[in-house]
Amino acid sequence: MQKHLVVFTPSGKRGYFPEGTPVLDAARRLGVDLDSVCGGRGICSRCQITPSFGEFPKHGISAFENALSRWNDVEARYNRIRGLKPGRRLGCQAKIVGNLVIDVPVESQVHKQVVRKSADERPVEINPAVKLHYVEVERPDMHEPSGDLERLCAALESQWNIAEVQFDLRLIGELQTILRKGDWTATVAVHGGSSHREVIAIWPGYFESDIFGLAVDLGSTTIAAHLCNLSDGSIAGSVGIMNPQIRFGEDLMSRVSYAMLNPGGCKEMKLSILEALDTLFEEVATNADVHCNQIMELTIVGNPVMHHILLGIDPTELGQAPFALAVADSLSIDAGNLGLKYLLPTARVYILPCIAGHVGADCAAVVLAEQPQRSREKLLVVDVGTNAEILFGDETRLLACSSPTGPAFEGAQISSGQRAAPGAIERVRIDPVSKEPKFKIIGCDRWSDEVGFDEVTASTGVTGICGSGIIEAIAEMRITGIVDKSGLIGSPDQTESQRIEPDGRTFSYLLYAPNKPSESKIRITQSDVRAVQLAKSALYAGARLLMDEYGADSVDRIILAGAFGSHISPLHAIVLGMIPDCKLENVRSAGNAAGTGARIALHSVSARRGIEQTVKSIHKVETAIASRFQEHFVNANALPHAKDAFPELNKTLQLNETLFGRQGSHMQSAQNVRRRRGRK
Repeated sequence: MQKHLVVFTPSGKRGYFPEGTPVLDAARRLGVDLDSVCGGRGICSRCQITPSFGEFPKHGISAFENALSRWNDVEARYNRIRGLKPGRRLGCQAKIVGNLVIDVPVESQVHKQVVRKSADERPVEINPAVKLHYVEVERPDMHEPSGDLERLCAALESQWNIAEVQFDLRLIGELQTILRKGDWTATVAVHGGSSHREVIAIWPGYFESDIFGLAVDLGSTTIAAHLCNLSDGSIAGSVGIMNPQIRFGEDLMSRVSYAMLNPGGCKEMKLSILEALDTLFEEVATNADVHCNQIMELTIVGNPVMHHILLGIDPTELGQAPFALAVADSLSIDAGNLGLKYLLPTARVYILPCIAGHVGADCAAVVLAEQPQRSREKLLVVDVGTNAEILFGDETRLLACSSPTGPAFEGAQISSGQRAAPGAIERVRIDPVSKEPKFKIIGCDRWSDEVGFDEVTASTGVTGICGSGIIEAIAEMRITGIVDKSGLIGSPDQTESQRIEPDGRTFSYLLYAPNKPSESKIRITQSDVRAVQLAKSALYAGARLLMDEYGADSVDRIILAGAFGSHISPLHAIVLGMIPDCKLENVRSAGNAAGTGARIALHSVSARRGIEQTVKSIHKVETAIASRFQEHFVNANALPHAKDAFPELNKTLQLNETLFGRQGSHMQSAQNVRRRRGRK
């Protein structure tokens, strides 16, 4: 029998095939990325290909228009009902009858690539754990008795080579109705992301809708969820809410204490988070017009305390040395067993592995997203949040730690602080001569001193200051000499600013004086500065501890991760001493890297296997017992630092080293200002 040379692009794979071989069969024999759900029946159209004709010197082939069989009735019917793009054919129906070059378009590739829109744009493999398979099941026969389940399994094995698949009892109870409704055809969702394969959903006939997954970043302060199309990797919607566990404590140790001191406290916190997740999932699915039975899987990342509470594990051991995890490996369980109610009970939940006692699955997700273990430079990755996860190293060695920064960076514990929302100040600049401020608020692109600002912000007003705003405000106060190196706010005489106001025994800086009676003044108080100093000191001390362990005195590159990290100005972060000195051009934001890592894991089984191996090689440094952490913390209280040099920062600007004096004289100045103002 005559054989013909077939070349597939863009893969470049080639082979000789007998005349009459379906293109889909040829692709499968060569391992070409050509999708199909219906098993070659011309129903799903995912195996569309584009034949190319002409001379192809690169491939050593001449291809002619008669190299494929003519359209058959199946292709003609599909084109009549749904339509094929000009030049397209169905790979399951078109047969090889001559030498041929075949292009597999992106939408027909199984492992499609999605380019992340970040500074280091890189492709992400789309190879989800859940795949759909259309099957035709033998009808029951009195002469050959067997169950519907056994015949469905036989169809999966004969038509898709899927053997020894497991079924949930809940699905078995629905199976007979589904098969008869579909006239003995069905679409089966098979989960193959673990050591065994399991059917998690069945639909009668051919299921024409897309299937989706959820990537969830379960933070201690906020929860973010991304609804993703498992076929092409696109994001159908994203939503976020406050973590309702805040009522049990703003920081993680407060929640551990709540579990320790209150019988049933862990269960109470778990129920609150499950209710929040169900609400979040319903919201994002409704907004995207996606039904809950289309959501097949979710990946979840979070710190160890959130991880344990979600699983119903008492986090008490995480609150005391040696900070032992109940489970560190990745987990794959069904949504029903976890306690989620909105999703199908058989939908799968994949939870990424934890690294160590206080370095959790969220940090593992950051590693998956940013790949620091492949860096040739000394790289510092900081996931800024209520509990900061820090990574330092390169391709030779990777270290990790967790540092309790507290909620100040989220706008909590700040006098006029609030979460990031329309109306919140997020950018601040202070004139170095007049000491007058200007700012931007969320929801408005104009600075406060620009024409039209009041009109644009009339609906929201200026409501408070969020994390990025408080960082820039204090950094600007340091740059302009309103705050000294120790973090002390000077008097009006010392700062030469009439915006300095007495505030009890200290001073505050008036950032915003409203024109509307419904709004309040926004000040930066001495307590605000101290709260940020404590948070940034913990962050810097953690990074410095990793550098000590590695044996490094400097950092080549810094990545600021986290939804909050993406809004931090690198210059202002270095001015405050939040992060070590580094060339500004080598500091970048990675957005919500933990959420990105969760999305990568959602879309790629191989990525899951990779991170499961990588976390085993990461060396954990425990800040709670490290002898030098306290020393680093104390030195980091200064702005930017008491001892460490910042040569790169000094190339950009020179900070005033003048101190405003001892606390006693400072308080006396505040009293004098009150007396002077009282006489006016």
